[in-house]
Amino acid sequence: MGDFPLAVFGLNLAVTAGAIAVLMLATFAAARRLGRHSVVDVAWGAGFVVVAVVSAVLSTGHGDVVRSWLVTMLTVVWGTRLSVHIAFRSRGQGEDPRYSALLAGAPGNRDAYALRVVYLLQGALIWFVSLPLQVAVYSGGEAGWVMAAGALVWTLGFAFEAIGDGQLARFRADPANRERIMDRGLWAWTRHPNYFGDACVWWGFFLIAADSWAGVLTLPAPLVMTWLLTRGSGRRLLEQRMNGRPGWEEYTRRTSAFVPKPPRR
Repeated sequence: MGDFPLAVFGLNLAVTAGAIAVLMLATFAAARRLGRHSVVDVAWGAGFVVVAVVSAVLSTGHGDVVRSWLVTMLTVVWGTRLSVHIAFRSRGQGEDPRYSALLAGAPGNRDAYALRVVYLLQGALIWFVSLPLQVAVYSGGEAGWVMAAGALVWTLGFAFEAIGDGQLARFRADPANRERIMDRGLWAWTRHPNYFGDACVWWGFFLIAADSWAGVLTLPAPLVMTWLLTRGSGRRLLEQRMNGRPGWEEYTRRTSAFVPKPPRR
């Protein structure tokens, strides 16, 4: 990898893994007090912020300063917005149906099972998906057009995610829309503008990292994140819950499943 500081980067990987473990254990303790494991969703965005800040501090003296500051700033903005949004959205609500179903048939101790399959698994995913962030802050060489393209893709994704979440929140706040399908604004172009935006955010981070050869090797990270959003715990599980609601079938026939497209008649 040329002048990439492998030894220092290895230490960074170990420290970020430890920081994520501490965050997840603290979240687990809070979830037990609150009586709902869905609080882990708030820690998802916060986990990436922790990784970005820790990596930025540890990488002082290594890598390109512009790339390092850009990655750190974008991660803090994205992760903070997401955590705050989820925290406000889940106020006063009970357990998320996803976690209720997952833990319903837990073998042995329910909390121990939740710690393994929810908290430690999500912590491992945060560490793996954040590899482009960790590599980017250590990568040398001047920032180029690939990094600029990554910043543009990130901006597109962040806009889709934030605007989509805002539109849905306002829709749900109106009692007249209860039991209705949200099919306005960005939701008329894609059934999941927030998930599409999230995927773009991580492809943007990858492109920023890929401005150097070391960053190209982190390609599996955005691939895994995209799979999670489209085939894993994102779109697939949500649509299973929505299936059967009045108007859902018609909505799926006229609206793109993921990539935004003009509504079909």
